[in-house]
Amino acid sequence: MIAAGPCMIALPPAKPPQSADDSRTEQTMPDRILIIEDEPAIADALVYALGTEGFDVHWCALAGDGMQWLRDNPVDLLVLDVGLPDESGFEVCRRIRQFSALPIMFLTARKEEVDRIVGLEIGADDYVVKPVGMDEFLARAAALIRRTRWSDSPQVNEDRYQDSEITIQRERHEVWVRGERVDLTPIEFKLLGLLTEWAGKTCSIDEIRKRVWESPHYSAEVVRWHIASLRNKIEADPNQSPQRIETVWGVGYRYEVPDASEAESS
Repeated sequence: MIAAGPCMIALPPAKPPQSADDSRTEQTMPDRILIIEDEPAIADALVYALGTEGFDVHWCALAGDGMQWLRDNPVDLLVLDVGLPDESGFEVCRRIRQFSALPIMFLTARKEEVDRIVGLEIGADDYVVKPVGMDEFLARAAALIRRTRWSDSPQVNEDRYQDSEITIQRERHEVWVRGERVDLTPIEFKLLGLLTEWAGKTCSIDEIRKRVWESPHYSAEVVRWHIASLRNKIEADPNQSPQRIETVWGVGYRYEVPDASEAESS
C-alpha cells in the first residue's frame, strides 16, 4: 500500500513514534526498516517482500524526508540508495554515523569497486548491488538486524580482552589502541573481537562469515574491505605491512599478539 504524499510506503501500517522509555521486544513490536530509495517500483517490491516477512517497513523517496523520519522514529535497519535526487547516499551515511550506529545497507546500481570501498569506509555495514535476488536481500537484511541484537545483549564471562597494545571492553563496546580510544563500526568491533578470540591462530573466511555476518552470502571481497578498514584503525602504521592483522593467503586472517619488545619500542 502506498501512503498519501511522496514520502512513505508502509506494510504493515505505521506505529506511532515511541518514547525513549518504551520497552521494545520482538513479541510486541516487529523490527522496523527504513528504505530511502527514489525508484517507486524497487521500493514497492522491497516493502512488499519485507512486509510479508513480518517487518514494519517505511519508504522515503528523498534523503531529507528519510533523515527527518529517522530522527523521529526508532529504526532497526536502514536500506539506502546512493543516487538520491536531493543528496548523495554517501553523505546521508556520513551524517547518520555522527549520531547513530544503526545498521546501514547500501542497495544501489553503482557497482564500481571504488564506490563499494567508499560505502564501507564511511560506516555502512553492507553494500549490495542491484539487481539482487530477493531471497539474498532478505537474508542479508535479517543478518544485519540479528548482529545488532547480539551486540546489544549482555555478554557473560567474555567482557574483556587485553594485550600490550589493544584493550577491548566488550560490555562497554569500547576499544583502546596504544592508550587511545578508537571508534569502530559494529562490524569492525565484532570482527576484532573474533580475531582476538583466535589470537595467534588463523581464522578462516568461512568462520568469519559465520560468526560476524551470520550468512553465507558475503563474499571474501566484503570481508577484505572490512579488514582493511579495521587495519587502518589499529595498526601502528597502516601504510606498512600489517603487524597485528596478518593475511594468511587462501585461508583467512590471524591476529598476532605483540610481544614485550614491540610494546617497549612503540
